[in-house]
Amino acid sequence: MKRISLIATLFLAVLLLQNCKKDTFIATATTTSILYADINDTTWTPDTLNASITYNSIAKTKVFSFSGQEFNKQVSVSVTQNSGSNTPGFPLGTYTVNNTSNVMMNYFNKQKNSSGNYVFVQQGTVAPGSGQIIVTAVDSVKKVISGTFRFTAKQTNYDSNGNFLSFFSANISSGSFNSMPYTFVSN
Repeated sequence: MKRISLIATLFLAVLLLQNCKKDTFIATATTTSILYADINDTTWTPDTLNASITYNSIAKTKVFSFSGQEFNKQVSVSVTQNSGSNTPGFPLGTYTVNNTSNVMMNYFNKQKNSSGNYVFVQQGTVAPGSGQIIVTAVDSVKKVISGTFRFTAKQTNYDSNGNFLSFFSANISSGSFNSMPYTFVSN
């Protein structure tokens, strides 16, 4: 009898433990922002945005550029396509910072100048190979463009004797522009 009650108790315990499973929640973060990036691991979403594709008929170049500002931070990116065509689109592809000025990426912080006004001041430079923009989709009818970008701006400061003073680095990662509206200018 003791054996049967022991088996019955163990059986009930197993049934109760089977039903006590932990709930698992999986969260996925999504954004509806047109432009965003992580700046030194902090998400940045601008409240002011400008984007354009400009065709220069004399130089036969096409430039895609955008900039975004949020309070005291600004990011700007431009890509020049040599021998471009006079159309409102832009070629899909990967564009990397190199020794030319075809890909320019800049990070700015707002600082007070000598006149007491707050202005955006460039923070460091982007070395060749330290930045990339990938244009993944362009709708030249709706004039919207999508893609990703990343770059690192670095600056080393020295005193007048060449002694090291400070080092600054801004890591702009996971940048994305999603169906970002742009204007087309042909001149």
